Amino acid sequence: MEWMKPGVLLGSIVFALMGVLIFWISFVIIDKITPYNLWEEIVEKQNQALALVVAAMSLGICIIVAAAIH
Repeated sequence: MEWMKPGVLLGSIVFALMGVLIFWISFVIIDKITPYNLWEEIVEKQNQALALVVAAMSLGICIIVAAAIH
């Protein structure tokens, strides 16, 4: 029941929010430096290859953030 202590629980929540924030900021930066609008390409034009690349990039960023926080 170590994880139920308030300090541990609060620390987990803070690190989770920090990880999501870092991921969101990095995704916005990558979206801005690409020559086209990622959302339009993926959703409206159904570009599956780009969607797969963005998914792989997102997983990579998430793994890096998780390792840095851990």
